[in-house]
Amino acid sequence: MLSSKYDYLVVGSGLAGAIFAYEANKRGYKVKVIDKRNHIGGNLYCENIEGINVHKYGAHIFHTSNKKVWDYLNQFVSFNNYINSPIAKYKDKIYNLPFNMNTFYQLWNTITVKEAKDKIIAETSKYKDINPINLQQQALKLVGEDIYYKLIKGYSEKQWNQDATKIPAFVIKRLPLRFTYDNNYFNDTYQGVVVGGYNLLFEKLLEGIEVELNKDFFSDRENLENSAKKIVFTGMIDKFFNYQLGRLNYRSLRFEEEILDIDNFQGNAVVNYTERDIPYTRIIEHKHFEKSDSLKTVISREYPLDYSDEVEPYYPINDDVNNEIYQRYAELSKSRKDVIFCGRLAEYKYYDMHIIVEKMLELCEKEFQRS
Repeated sequence: MLSSKYDYLVVGSGLAGAIFAYEANKRGYKVKVIDKRNHIGGNLYCENIEGINVHKYGAHIFHTSNKKVWDYLNQFVSFNNYINSPIAKYKDKIYNLPFNMNTFYQLWNTITVKEAKDKIIAETSKYKDINPINLQQQALKLVGEDIYYKLIKGYSEKQWNQDATKIPAFVIKRLPLRFTYDNNYFNDTYQGVVVGGYNLLFEKLLEGIEVELNKDFFSDRENLENSAKKIVFTGMIDKFFNYQLGRLNYRSLRFEEEILDIDNFQGNAVVNYTERDIPYTRIIEHKHFEKSDSLKTVISREYPLDYSDEVEPYYPINDDVNNEIYQRYAELSKSRKDVIFCGRLAEYKYYDMHIIVEKMLELCEKEFQRS
């Protein structure tokens, strides 16, 4: 029997796969990374257009309060001081996000915290005793009618392609209300965007490692599995097991990109459009992430999409039915001692970037202690 060519075959060059490959390679293991796309970096991939690093798969702002995670990434790249402060457009008015004292003033002309809190109590009082069974009831109980109908209802219905009364309540278990005049979307200690684009991070992580692009694991599965002692799989866990326990559901996205012959389109990186009859959920203007001085600008309209095999899976639908299916796959995965399942798709969870870094460093520590 021929010995395996690689110690680890990493399927997927996104953040989870790239960190594992780096840590294995650093310890002297022979690693190969494959990716079905024509680029490394997964959904963090950027394309330079008109001197602007365009986030091809949606806006990605790194944030964490974990200094170990922050220091880990900063050994490879530098981050700028970008602060995520999205705004929402409803009809002809602009509202600050997340919901804070600026938003309350824009809605109700309240100035003091007491005025804002009294208004929210008045808005939610008639819903306080309901037991929410859908998103609409959950939101009305949490924030009342003004915020719900202007800033939540239409946006959520576009995201999920369903009436808000049909969307499960778990989607918005909580809606943070901030009683400060602070538009910073994240509360984390560290925040920013990679200076020069996220591609630089992946080039550093995968430096010196064999990478094959345009390589679909499932098109050459037997040979690929035989090529390594262990597989690190970051794709869809249900597809790995040939959907034998049922299909997991996802939501997807489509991006409509446009180069504009002006230097500034909307004055902000992210503007949400909360009206139901506007088909996209937001417009991203990429130059604001790194304050590009390009004389042109690039915008991306983001359209929610039903998932199919022809599009990328973005968001797991973590309702009871899907979570139960996933748990069965997770149990089944224990039978494959030669496969490490990690990342958003393999674990069927919507992880922020910093959580992926945390989890991968923990996984690597355990894996390489055993090896």
